[in-house]
Amino acid sequence: MFNLSRTAAQNVTARFFSRTASMQGPTVAVVLSGSGVYDGAEIHEASAALVALTRAGATVQCYAPNVPQMHTIDHTKGAPDESQSRNVMVESARIARGNIKPLDELSSGAADAVFFPGGFGAAKNLSDFAVKGADMTVIADVERVIKDFHSTKKPIGFCCIAPMLAAKVLGNSGVSITLGKSDDGSGKWPYAGSIEAAKSLGATAVEKAVNEVHIDEANQVVTSPAFMYEGQFHEIHDGVAKAINALLGLVKN
Repeated sequence: MFNLSRTAAQNVTARFFSRTASMQGPTVAVVLSGSGVYDGAEIHEASAALVALTRAGATVQCYAPNVPQMHTIDHTKGAPDESQSRNVMVESARIARGNIKPLDELSSGAADAVFFPGGFGAAKNLSDFAVKGADMTVIADVERVIKDFHSTKKPIGFCCIAPMLAAKVLGNSGVSITLGKSDDGSGKWPYAGSIEAAKSLGATAVEKAVNEVHIDEANQVVTSPAFMYEGQFHEIHDGVAKAINALLGLVKN
């Protein structure tokens, strides 16, 4: 009788831990590009992504390339500060509250999905789109990570200008993205020129409003305009949250 009771208890315990493991949320990597809209990751986009991820029960690990920034911008002036030189990972650690790893440690085996917030850091530190436009290159580790997650069919998310990374790396795979909407004369879409640049790289650019998300199910890519639109903080926050929820939806599927 004792042996039977012990066996029953072991079975219950095994089922409990199995159920608990299955209830655990996915692990999502967030790739940052510094700290601050003009020379790093857009802080509000990054924060919105982190909030939406943990609210949904995901485990988050932040990564950034351990390289110098292209330059440092004085955000009070919007002009380069030649007296300072900053490191992308060190600055990204401000957003990650110190919990940051070098990007060269990230692979698809470490996470169920990956998300790239925008900000000029995506166009200056993760790539040189800000300088070269459609003739851009993407830094080696960013290209490696995107190709790795894509080849293993794990979801990849981008917002704001970061979808240009997908256009460059996955353009030949027929990726479709959104960079917001074409210039309608309202001044609300100041970076609309990126749409044509993305198309020239082979990507399909789908026009979406700030509160909309584009999902390329074939390539497992999620994109949202965020601050490609001159909107209010809550509009960007809500749009990024929708992108995160769509990304997590692909993980579950």
